[in-house]
Amino acid sequence: MRIFAHRGFSGLYPENTMLAFQKAAETGCDGIELDVQLTKDGEIVIMHDETINRTTNGKGNLRDYTYEELCRFDCCGKFPGMYDFQKIPTLREYLEWVKPTRLLTNIELKNSVYYYENLEEKVIDLVREFDLVDRVIFSSFNLVSVVKCKRIIPEIPMGFLSETRVDNMGAFAKEYQVEYYHPDKSYLTESQVEECHKKGIGVNVWTVNKKQDMERMAEWKVDGIFTNYPDRAKKL
Repeated sequence: MRIFAHRGFSGLYPENTMLAFQKAAETGCDGIELDVQLTKDGEIVIMHDETINRTTNGKGNLRDYTYEELCRFDCCGKFPGMYDFQKIPTLREYLEWVKPTRLLTNIELKNSVYYYENLEEKVIDLVREFDLVDRVIFSSFNLVSVVKCKRIIPEIPMGFLSETRVDNMGAFAKEYQVEYYHPDKSYLTESQVEECHKKGIGVNVWTVNKKQDMERMAEWKVDGIFTNYPDRAKKL
């Protein structure tokens, strides 16, 4: 069972920052999950929410700022004053850091609330530039975006994200040649895992933080978990 650090080591460090990614790597996890969006001037940045309100000391929609403007804000998140200033990282910055490691990266395309024109192409071009095609997975709640990516670059594994109960996802994913199903643990059943595996579809589950949930996912033989506490998962 692979362990992905959800937004980096976000349980103890500001999420989706280089600090959180670096600390996650120190735990010996298998990979890192992160989220990408586009700034007003078209820069690919790593941020989960469509607004900067929750995770920075600024306010407003991310897409309304240029990257230079965003660099003024501290990504302190729920840890104000605990760490040095953390700026919003670019995907380029992250890929430069991760390339010499052995880490996998799950890149979630935040294309559901706002549709960022050409986000798919921009991310794919950057992954190709760094020659990391064999070390990434793309995922999104926007299933159309996932299918678009698969059409552009079929060699990259894709994952359909879901936050509700979905039956027969194995058959659905196989129909679109998508390799993974990424469900919310709260709505997942063992029979769904079995159905996916029978169809050759992997299952990576979010967000698994408690020991009993990690143990259950291992018993169900899921392929991977996304966790805010990769250290706990590694110990288990």
